[in-house]
Amino acid sequence: MPTFDVVCKPNLVELRNAVEQTNKEITTRFDFKGSDARVEQTDKELTAYADSDFQLNQVRDVLLNKMTKRSVDVRFLDHGKVEKMGGDKVKQVLTVRNGVPQDAAKKIVALIKNSKMKVQSSIQGDTVRVQGAKRDDLQSAIALLKKDVTDLPLGFENFRD
Repeated sequence: MPTFDVVCKPNLVELRNAVEQTNKEITTRFDFKGSDARVEQTDKELTAYADSDFQLNQVRDVLLNKMTKRSVDVRFLDHGKVEKMGGDKVKQVLTVRNGVPQDAAKKIVALIKNSKMKVQSSIQGDTVRVQGAKRDDLQSAIALLKKDVTDLPLGFENFRD
């Protein structure tokens, strides 16, 4: 039975490259001279540091620009709240989404079910598996998801006949 998986996985290599390019540009820009502006990356989150709210917005803009140039969807980032550090310094944690959240997965399953297509969908961990009798049905399910789910950067993997 033909199947495919709906996933939400960023390209971590390209994301790391975008962070490195952001830091490189920040060190060379005149408006960041003498400041402590930077972006640090851990496994599933990025932390942007700056001397003021305005600089933090500039750092975030540079990061999003570099991500776009490297074909990493900016919807993978969940912006946390801006936190004050000592003095005027501020930081913001940007969480990298990895996997389809449970509520979004339920929404995807309901969307497929309400479309009256001849496919079945099931939640399997942080992915949604879609099964159907014909390949054309699966392709129309992919088209439906691309059109209707705009708040998540969905990917489609393991397409099998």
